[in-house]
Amino acid sequence: MIPAAPLREIAAAEGFDWFGAARPEPLDEERGRFAAWLAEGRHGDMAWLAEKPARRADPSAVLESCRSVIVLGMNYLREEVPRGAPPPQTAGLGRISRYARTRDYHRVIEKALRRIARAIDRDLAPGSRSLGYVDYGPVMERPWAARAGLGFIGKHTLLINPAEGSFHFLGAILTTAEFEPSAVEPPTAGCGDCRRCLDACPTGAITEPWRLDARRCLSYLTIEKKGPIEEEFWPLTEGFVFGCDICQDVCPYNRTRAQPTAESPLGGALVPAEVRLAELIARPAEFLARLGETSSPLKRAGAESLARNALIAATTAPTEETLAAAMELSHSKLSPDWLVQTAAQSAMRQAARLAGINADENDAG
Repeated sequence: MIPAAPLREIAAAEGFDWFGAARPEPLDEERGRFAAWLAEGRHGDMAWLAEKPARRADPSAVLESCRSVIVLGMNYLREEVPRGAPPPQTAGLGRISRYARTRDYHRVIEKALRRIARAIDRDLAPGSRSLGYVDYGPVMERPWAARAGLGFIGKHTLLINPAEGSFHFLGAILTTAEFEPSAVEPPTAGCGDCRRCLDACPTGAITEPWRLDARRCLSYLTIEKKGPIEEEFWPLTEGFVFGCDICQDVCPYNRTRAQPTAESPLGGALVPAEVRLAELIARPAEFLARLGETSSPLKRAGAESLARNALIAATTAPTEETLAAAMELSHSKLSPDWLVQTAAQSAMRQAARLAGINADENDAG
């Protein structure tokens, strides 16, 4: 059995803040829950999750003769988590999730995992075989992180480290090398009676503790879902045009213990926390083009989805500028029919809301 300390040092040099190692016994309980989740259709349009789902719970089905699962975490928090009530949406501005403001973590972490895997196979355990995966790979990284002692699964289904919160990206390495497993203490922390994440989720995506319906989640709706978004969700977006932070922002572990990182392989911010909705509505392709060749999570959504998200966000906090942009797009012959229809509906709602706001102001005067 190989000591884990040298591997921990290599991972730290690559920018990972968390390190854990676990034995690769199958995740039988998690496999059953995942199968039920898929059967209920809670994964929405993310069809890849249903491809050979049993492999995700058994490392040996992915890597023959797997003897260790290494789980790593990288902090992506850049500023303190507000402890009070979140501020309301600023008129004319849309919110970007914390994780999406820097370089795309998939590419950054994937490259780092490859380098670590090579170090295992070449230096620490010559002749071994190691494979690294980010969250799109066939590995249940959160249950493995819990097994490796990095934390517990919160009621919002994310991994919470009792000392540092949940604002970390996770990556996993399956390897035929046998490393010392991390010493895992019995859980002494958890969610207890807290249900802040459930109560704060505007769309009710956390249907019950530890049960997420992705089809209702703002992150899914603004990133993964293509085409129109059901109108029932329009008043509930809280101004988010890409992703969502609400369930994490209200978590007591993040509010009291999560600490921003000063340096990270993810680099500095590429986009601000808030962006002009009118620009995303009228010129989403130009907005993405300004990001250049640098990988950005926002590129996953694409120009049409970003314009759609901005149109919806503008209905709850409109300005004359966002109304004009929506009106222009509603007469476009260059956009898909569904986006033009979204623009027309958004313009109607914005106009009605602006008329109500102006009437209220006149009454007050």
